[in-house]
Amino acid sequence: MLKSVLSKNKKSVFIFSFIAAAAISLCFAIGMTEQDWLSWGNKCLLESFDSSTDPKLKKWEVLLTDDSFIRLRKTYQNGKQEYFSFQLQKLDSIGYLGDANTGTLKLKAKSDDIIVQTYNDRKGNIDSMANVLNIPVKNMEPQRLDSLEQALNYFKMKSL
Repeated sequence: MLKSVLSKNKKSVFIFSFIAAAAISLCFAIGMTEQDWLSWGNKCLLESFDSSTDPKLKKWEVLLTDDSFIRLRKTYQNGKQEYFSFQLQKLDSIGYLGDANTGTLKLKAKSDDIIVQTYNDRKGNIDSMANVLNIPVKNMEPQRLDSLEQALNYFKMKSL
């Protein structure tokens, strides 16, 4: 019969410390997955979009896609639609004007890389390009803004 070299107390301490170390290591995630970043980015944009800045706005949709695009569609009460599409690979900088309650998220492209389309406009359907996408936001605490910036930068780097 084999006999352990360690005493019962030492065995208990060794086993307990091994189990505790394993449990602690499970508490720390290796990192967020692409799906986590996508979910967080969309949740943050949806909860923070401030539609109250434009009283003529009937409905809106903002979306971060898994192929690294931000899409914003605004539909007005008169039927006019504005559509913005921006590939994050072309992102130059992210800025914010305002305070924690209300502000504007400014996504600046390297050049005129933001697609702007209008439909059902009195002036006609217009396709143009822009270099800044302004997204009105509310309840944008600094930590939330930082994490949104991390998500956008994740998708920017993914597409490179």
